[in-house]
Amino acid sequence: MEFTGTHILSIKQFERVDIDRVFAVADSMKPYAQRNKVTRVLQGAILGNMFFEPSTRTRISFGSAFNLLGGNVRETTGFENSAISKGESLYDTARVLSGYSDVICMRHPTAGSVSDFSKASCVPVINGGDGDNEHPTQALLDLYTISNELSSKGRSIDGLRIAMIGDLKYGRTVHSLCHLLCLYKNIYVSLVSPNELSMPEEFVSELRSAGHEVIISEELTPNISNVDIAYSTRIQEERFPSLEEADLYRGRFRLNQSIYTQYCEPNTVIMHPLPRDSRTEANELDSDLDTNPNLAIFRQANNGVLIRMALFALVLDVAHLVDKYADDVPWFSGRGC
Repeated sequence: MEFTGTHILSIKQFERVDIDRVFAVADSMKPYAQRNKVTRVLQGAILGNMFFEPSTRTRISFGSAFNLLGGNVRETTGFENSAISKGESLYDTARVLSGYSDVICMRHPTAGSVSDFSKASCVPVINGGDGDNEHPTQALLDLYTISNELSSKGRSIDGLRIAMIGDLKYGRTVHSLCHLLCLYKNIYVSLVSPNELSMPEEFVSELRSAGHEVIISEELTPNISNVDIAYSTRIQEERFPSLEEADLYRGRFRLNQSIYTQYCEPNTVIMHPLPRDSRTEANELDSDLDTNPNLAIFRQANNGVLIRMALFALVLDVAHLVDKYADDVPWFSGRGC
């Protein structure tokens, strides 16, 4: 892929060599993300952060990533705070806001909307999630996390054993991750969900066509006993016709320390794209897992900043200049976590 000036809309744009490039640049961003150094390589540049659907981690991490590269962030959140609520089209919004920005990140509840928006934009657009379609930067940070967790054990992504658990029908994070896994070899994928929320057939077929072994089940415990990664997902209640229907599946697959100890291998890594639903009726990942060193959900979230910094640096063609504009951190930066 030629990254410079390119829209990042789908994980399908990436080949394995592109993933390696993103990960290498992400690694180089660690001194800046950890506040050991600062860089002003994007001083004067503006990110238009457009989030028309609720978000905490994705929105803040995109903004933080751009700020850490020295850029400025302008945000709009929710339809009610934009001209779209007055009837403005995505085309007009794209033409106007791309005139104010050097790059745009956009999240929208309708599948395909970010791609439509990008066609009218004068600057690169990065997909921050479009409905139940894709979430490419989440898939990249998920795979980056998997790579890091496995490499600490002397393993690589090739040969990975992973269980994807929960709402696999509406969970766009696992859809995008399936696309990425097809670039690797000898993957074992266990898909654990209620039958009504099973992984769409297109993704199952894609995995199998790539030569991967895919198991489909409604049972949790037998399918987390022989995996490297247990990737849990939230019930995507905002995608259901009603809250009552979503409640039918809430709390179906709960993982706590007792279940982990009894059924998982000692080094099984626990992942979740967050937010994890900690309400009593759901409690997807129990808080008693918080002291488990294999709970990677916060490392996973932090990796989102590295991946998004890397994408900004590549799309705006400054990856090779970041260190040139670097300086020491003048403030206290002893970080406790």
